[in-house]
Amino acid sequence: MSLGKIRAKIDRIDFEILDRLNERLELVLRTRRLKPEVRDTEREKDIFSRLKSRAAGSSVLRGDFVETLWSRIIQESRRLQARPLELIGFQGEHGAFGEAAARCFNPNLVTIPCLQFSDVFEGVESGQLDFGIVPVENSLAGPVTMVNEMLVEAPLKVVGAVRHRVSHCLLALPGTKFDDVKSVYSHPQALSQCRDFLARHDLEGLPYYDTAGAAKMLASERPKRGAVIADRPCARLYNLAVIEAGIEDHPLNITRFLVVARQKREEAGSKHSIIFSTPHRAGSLFAVLKLFADSNINLTRIESFPCRSAPRSYAFFLDFQASLERRELGQILDKVKEVTAMFKYLGSYNEEVSQ
Repeated sequence: MSLGKIRAKIDRIDFEILDRLNERLELVLRTRRLKPEVRDTEREKDIFSRLKSRAAGSSVLRGDFVETLWSRIIQESRRLQARPLELIGFQGEHGAFGEAAARCFNPNLVTIPCLQFSDVFEGVESGQLDFGIVPVENSLAGPVTMVNEMLVEAPLKVVGAVRHRVSHCLLALPGTKFDDVKSVYSHPQALSQCRDFLARHDLEGLPYYDTAGAAKMLASERPKRGAVIADRPCARLYNLAVIEAGIEDHPLNITRFLVVARQKREEAGSKHSIIFSTPHRAGSLFAVLKLFADSNINLTRIESFPCRSAPRSYAFFLDFQASLERRELGQILDKVKEVTAMFKYLGSYNEEVSQ
């Protein structure tokens, strides 16, 4: 192995160490509310003992070096846990569109990646996360039914929303030429949103669980003649090159995200969201909509989706915009409750638009 190849491998390992260290610190932050004190001396002793035992099998790692290194890591972990940081969970890896939307909602929050949408909801419900951000609809693909169903069942409030423009890039390993690429990995929705581009260049689309996750995989596994469709920040995060930008088939590709929390925010917004189902009789949906029309309230979204808890029944996700006094809003919603079979007020909030 040449010096250049050895150094390139060392560089990749350095990035992997940084990524894993970042992941460790994120997990440490999630433990804050699961233990009475920031410092757990017995846990620290156990860590040192296990690591030094593991290092004993190495001919180059010394036990005192391992203890010094991990002492600094644990010190930084305690420092982070002591700070009043707020965490927001998103589905996917760092660099995902959900993370970009989270930064638009509040750039001061610590973004925490979650594998599944259910992990976002569970993290908020358990108190490990202060907020979660989830996509509810896309201008091209329509509603995200799975998330809407979770909003029905989760005991959470909507405290914010973000409309995020989605722009896809073709990313590859540094030095890759466009003609070298044959296979493109990405989330199925991203592949479908770039279908014309892929067909035009005779590229094979291979589904992956997340756009940013595909970028992370490309950087670590380095598949031959591979590329990914992901957001531009993934190029910087995973040391990839932008082969081509703006490859989506339709430029007006907007995903709307909702921010959820356990408690509603004190400052109310002009946007409101409710979920309801109606009795199985003619005119029941009309009766609900008429209440809003009679109150001169503008509806900005209405979607239907199947109820998992009631086969052959549908629930409706409704957004409306109104700057009302709390008493006046309560009176209208009380009337809605009277004509619905199931009703849930998700919350009032403001909606941001990412640039």
